[in-house]
Amino acid sequence: MRIGLLGGSFNPAHAGHLHVAKRARRVLRLDQVWLMVSPGNPLKPAAGMAPAAARLKSAGAIADGRRVVATDIEGRLGTSYTADTLKKLRIRFPNARFIWLMGADNLVQLPRWRHWRRIVATMPFAVLPRPTYNHRALAGLAARRLRPARRSARHAAILARVTAPGWIFLPTRQHAASATQIRLAAQIS
Repeated sequence: MRIGLLGGSFNPAHAGHLHVAKRARRVLRLDQVWLMVSPGNPLKPAAGMAPAAARLKSAGAIADGRRVVATDIEGRLGTSYTADTLKKLRIRFPNARFIWLMGADNLVQLPRWRHWRRIVATMPFAVLPRPTYNHRALAGLAARRLRPARRSARHAAILARVTAPGWIFLPTRQHAASATQIRLAAQIS
């Protein structure tokens, strides 16, 4: 089974998350995309973060439960850091071929993640465009260090078979939805 892992706060989940999940599933030829709702992001302040159950519910509202699945597996695994989560997922699901999915905004931040080099050595990943982040992401530290492992987007369908490190920037129509903007709009209403 080929599974895309889209981790995040989902505070709240929105149409942009679903757009990314559906597009990645189609282009990367994935059987499923898991919306992995983080119990807490060490790089984000706890203030303004909805409870994990509410965020899981919002992710469940955009998922179809078959091809796009909302999950709190990271909380159930007892992990706080992506590197630890991915290690445990590979042990728990040894026959799955995982691809880590991230937006360009996360590629910019990737060098701040704990054990980020271990993450990219664990499994291949696909970066999806995000408004205002794409050029910065592709010129950033992570993209520069990982340049030899970058594959052409035309190899997207075989990315799940690539030995890590291997990654692509997946050009696709961008979705403007932003959880931050949704929360700000809710405060104004």
